[in-house]
Amino acid sequence: MARYTGPKTKIARKFGEAIFGEDKNFEKRNFPPGQHGNARRRGKKSEYASQLMEKQKAKYTYGILERQFSNLFKQAQSASGITGEILLQLCESRLDNVVYRMGISNSRSGARQLVSHRHITVNGEIVNIPSYSLNEGDVVAVREKSKSLVAIENALASNNNVFEWLTWNSDTKTGTFVKVPERLQIPENIKEQLIVELYSK
Repeated sequence: MARYTGPKTKIARKFGEAIFGEDKNFEKRNFPPGQHGNARRRGKKSEYASQLMEKQKAKYTYGILERQFSNLFKQAQSASGITGEILLQLCESRLDNVVYRMGISNSRSGARQLVSHRHITVNGEIVNIPSYSLNEGDVVAVREKSKSLVAIENALASNNNVFEWLTWNSDTKTGTFVKVPERLQIPENIKEQLIVELYSK
């Protein structure tokens, strides 16, 4: 599957926040990229520019390309409930994101790689599709042969995050997708209503 592989710090600087996780380079240069950096005077963004920026931020945050993101929005739009909230819930329910949230990887790109390389199982079966959508009660685990991988061990050792909608057993390296998270349980700084307005034009 195609994915963004360009410079991540530059993208983070564009949005003014470390959307790809901890980034020492961003901390040193947390102003917009470009020749004049933070010395350039920037006028007020138009409504469309703000909406587009929010959509781009969401896409980069979750590592989703345009067509897939558009399809997720259509899916959210056809469901009953608040479209923007459902859109984020669909993003959070992706297997690569859940692997990241469980602490099996330090980044979503790393989680995507673990899934693609067949290191992750869902309900006992190997799943190598990062965009696989989990249902409530699905059991996500590290494949038996992969439990001793250094990358996974290091990620789990440094993970301190706890999410109410997930459970994790460090001994068995197994977790459960208990339920779809509510908006307040999703920590990402994304103004989903702007994305809805953009697509609704």
